[in-house]
Amino acid sequence: MLPMIQPPITAAERAVRHGHIGLIVWFTGLSGAGKTTLSAAMERKLFESGKLVYLLDGDILRTGLCRDLGFSAADRHENIRRAGEVARVLADAGFIVLAAFISPFRKERDDIRAALPPGKFVEVFVNAPLAICELRDVKGLYKKARANQIQEFTGISSPYEAPLKPELDLHTDRDSIAACLQKICVAVETHLKM
Repeated sequence: MLPMIQPPITAAERAVRHGHIGLIVWFTGLSGAGKTTLSAAMERKLFESGKLVYLLDGDILRTGLCRDLGFSAADRHENIRRAGEVARVLADAGFIVLAAFISPFRKERDDIRAALPPGKFVEVFVNAPLAICELRDVKGLYKKARANQIQEFTGISSPYEAPLKPELDLHTDRDSIAACLQKICVAVETHLKM
């Protein structure tokens, strides 16, 4: 005789255990806008406050889960689809997932939002003008893109579709990191109470 099968663990049970619901905070913007800086600082802040949090960064995923992908339109789409799926699974497990990806296409971000229950996706537009992003370019990617050494580079030879109605629109060219973090904290806390 087989043992009695237990019912699946619910999102509500996980929320009680962790002290908060699972949530995806999706940072989008041009390379150099400040996505990694803000998401890493936010991860530290949430971790130190006792939250179950994990940072998914585009550069890190490209060295593992997405290392088989290039930068063609199809590969870029698949990269974001995989990232969204990993973020969804982690959020379902009760994590606050901070996802930092250029994710240039609005439809891909909207698809991730649509795959989640209402209120479980916070879109953060890390908004900095292209000229500022180019000044911050420590990897020299913009310079290479301008010299045609990198094809299909977002913001130069490939489009970036800014969010139409993000939960947060952070202007990192004029607001401090501390000011941006405060706005993110308020948005996260608001969504955790939903």
